[in-house]
Amino acid sequence: MTITGFTRFTEREAAAALPRASGPHPSGSLADIDEVIDVEQAEAALVEHYPRLVRLAYLVLPPGRSRSRRVLAAHGVVQRALPRQRSSTRALGLPGQRAGAEAAIDPGYAFVRMRVLRAALAATPPRRRLPAPPPLLPQVWGLRLYPRSGGADELALDQALSALSGPGRAAFVLRDLERLSPPEARRVLEAAGVAEPREAWDEAERTATPAGSRDRSLLESPEFDPCALQARPTDLIRRRQHGRAVLAAGAAVLVCGALLGLPGDGWGPDGAAAPPYARNAASEAALDPGKLTVTSATAWETAARQDFAAWPARGDRVHDKALLRRALAVWARPGSGVQLSATTGTPTGPAAGPPQLLFAGVVDHAVVVLFHDGLRVVRYAEAADGEGQGEGTGAALDFARTDGAVADTASAVVVGRTQGNVRYLTAPWVKGKAALVDLAKPEAAAQPVPVGADGLTGPVPVPRPDQKCTSWPALRLGGRLLTDLGELTPARLTYGRPRRPGEVSAPDARTAWARTACELAAVRGQGVRSVNAWEFARQPLPGGAGSAAWLCTRAETWRGAGSRTLAQVQTPAPNGQPYAPGAVTARAEGGTACGPRSPRALAGVLWKAPAGQWWLLAAGSDQVRSITASGAVHGTAPGRFLTLPAKAGDNAELSGRLAGGKKVDAVG
Repeated sequence: MTITGFTRFTEREAAAALPRASGPHPSGSLADIDEVIDVEQAEAALVEHYPRLVRLAYLVLPPGRSRSRRVLAAHGVVQRALPRQRSSTRALGLPGQRAGAEAAIDPGYAFVRMRVLRAALAATPPRRRLPAPPPLLPQVWGLRLYPRSGGADELALDQALSALSGPGRAAFVLRDLERLSPPEARRVLEAAGVAEPREAWDEAERTATPAGSRDRSLLESPEFDPCALQARPTDLIRRRQHGRAVLAAGAAVLVCGALLGLPGDGWGPDGAAAPPYARNAASEAALDPGKLTVTSATAWETAARQDFAAWPARGDRVHDKALLRRALAVWARPGSGVQLSATTGTPTGPAAGPPQLLFAGVVDHAVVVLFHDGLRVVRYAEAADGEGQGEGTGAALDFARTDGAVADTASAVVVGRTQGNVRYLTAPWVKGKAALVDLAKPEAAAQPVPVGADGLTGPVPVPRPDQKCTSWPALRLGGRLLTDLGELTPARLTYGRPRRPGEVSAPDARTAWARTACELAAVRGQGVRSVNAWEFARQPLPGGAGSAAWLCTRAETWRGAGSRTLAQVQTPAPNGQPYAPGAVTARAEGGTACGPRSPRALAGVLWKAPAGQWWLLAAGSDQVRSITASGAVHGTAPGRFLTLPAKAGDNAELSGRLAGGKKVDAVG
């Protein structure tokens, strides 16, 4: 872990500055390393720089195809570069952006450029005798499009690029079109999947280019502009022959469709489901409402394990065979009008056999059906007045992975969201009253939440991370604390040591979560099962400024991979802000830090005392026997705390030693 420059951090300020992380990233800031790019931000960058991105794709794509097909392929590569959801620059392997006067204008452009470069490099076809298949959309029927022809220099440059390998062309384009320095270009090539970026750069350097290419005028000429095109007709005679073949094929499809639609023992009206694609015993059993697994109301009391398999079927529509048939059919083959969503890492395929019925009934203005197939909880919803009889009725299908659930993580499932509120279906073993609490205000009284005889709760407000984080609603069910993270299953919140976390009930646990709750926004939509906060150390501050609490917060996912860990320091809160957020000092994705497999932690921060002196503070969990700092601030301290004088902007590497001499690295 590297600790670098910070902004002012005093007792009177709510948050400390963040340390910059170590490693090859030029900017060094933690935000640059794990920046989240919204779909809207990526779309804005793609639209604004579309001609430049298409030119880049056109130049990197393999030359062994006609110019017309390469134009269409370049447009297709760029248009498919738009991500489907918010993405992390770390997950993409995107290098950190340059700082100072050379800072990138738009991190969204660098993100989209990386996706375009990866797709263009991956488009090199294997050697084969058969012709390559036609490119995906966009397609232009009846016209052949290609860029305008250039002069002798442009032709010579095109021939030179054709002789290069794909990575070599990419290096050439990054150098002469994107104007990247050799180190930057090599980092981009490495992140794009090039195995030998230095060799690709050397190949581009060895390329003999025509006079004038070094002033970057040839690559920007109309010869290499796939957005300024000429149009000519395709082969008219062949097109007429293809039209006749398409008409014959369409007639055959109509005849087969009529035969499939003849009266018989069909499956009946399936609402928003697509047409049947298979007829076999397994698929038909999964579509039969009469074969659904239904657990009795008292089965959970004697079940070997309390999980979703022990939930009884509840709701006023559990005997509505038509509704259940529609829900099962839409699950098996959702039509184009079905709104489909799934948590990260959750498959959306049909059930392998008859699933278990958890709920069927009217919730607010929707009819909801909940299923469980051992791996997933599936929610089907349709408008209460439309009864799902067609594709345009707004049917929705949501999937959430729940394998390995136990009583602690199988306490509730979301059944509906309306107007900023969420309603849950609670487990049959949840005892006591439900209560709404505000994590950011631990001293505020809990508000009762009604729970009906069918297990449905009243409306519960959802967190609003897009606004100023002044509150964070959570639901307390039978002692367990749950919060909505925008998914079908709420996340359970705990406090304590990783191997034996407890409930968030004691004053110190509520205070710790009050200063940590706003960080939950970073794990929304990630398939999180539980989040544990652990105070692993409390360090005396120099100058008699009180003590600082060091916390490690770890979010575990249902799929196992993709956990998120952050370390933070909570110094004495300023007057009037007793629950001001702590300062995040490090973030990590994956790994075992602060988890049950590795229940230890080490973190550090540069801190400015009220008197104006800067200090390097570091703390470890109780297994740490010594801490060493190297770099601009260096020194070693026995025990689990380190305090060294420092200056603003100093860098430091932290490491620790356990009792047996094993080295432990800092979080992040």
